Amino acid sequence: MNVRDIRAVLFDMDGTLVDSDDAVDRAWTRWAVEYGVPPADALAIAYGSPSETTIARLRPDLSAEEWSAAAARLLDLECDDLTDVVPAPGAIELIGTLERLGLPWAVFTSASNRLAKVRLGAAGISPSILVTVDDVTHGKPDPEGYLCAAELLGVPPRHCLVVEDTEVGLSAGRAAGAVTAGLKGTRADIELPDLHRLVTLFTDLSAR
Repeated sequence: MNVRDIRAVLFDMDGTLVDSDDAVDRAWTRWAVEYGVPPADALAIAYGSPSETTIARLRPDLSAEEWSAAAARLLDLECDDLTDVVPAPGAIELIGTLERLGLPWAVFTSASNRLAKVRLGAAGISPSILVTVDDVTHGKPDPEGYLCAAELLGVPPRHCLVVEDTEVGLSAGRAAGAVTAGLKGTRADIELPDLHRLVTLFTDLSAR
């Protein structure tokens, strides 16, 4: 597909639009210590997937009630730690470029609605369309969330660019039929050193 055919951009949140890696690490590390899990084990699989799925993998022995309590504890830790949650490099400029060009954009995140709103708020980012793990039946790598975001924007998935920083998220984007752009060395149709690269890409295309 030609990049010129892209008519909407669908962003992941953590590690993509929002620089929250340190906050994520701190929350999962504290949770892991409290729940008897080696922090390294938690951090190895925490990124990209819904936290409830990760908790179930880390502590399959928990009862349904204990699992709910563990998920609630993690959410509290995450929402209470916004110390250094900021826009990712190039995020604000990219959003401004998309809006100037009239390209709609949305966010789909594996975070809950509560967490997504506080982190996006801390970063000063206000998407008109926000799809969270609370809005879907199946989280990443299932494509449901990205398909939902594309539908809400009224753009066919094949004309959407999914921007992600994890292989789990990129798998969801590919399964949705979208073009993919990957950060942090992930393999995608477009490989990005940072979001400034997309600013240049869209600016150059608009000038042709």
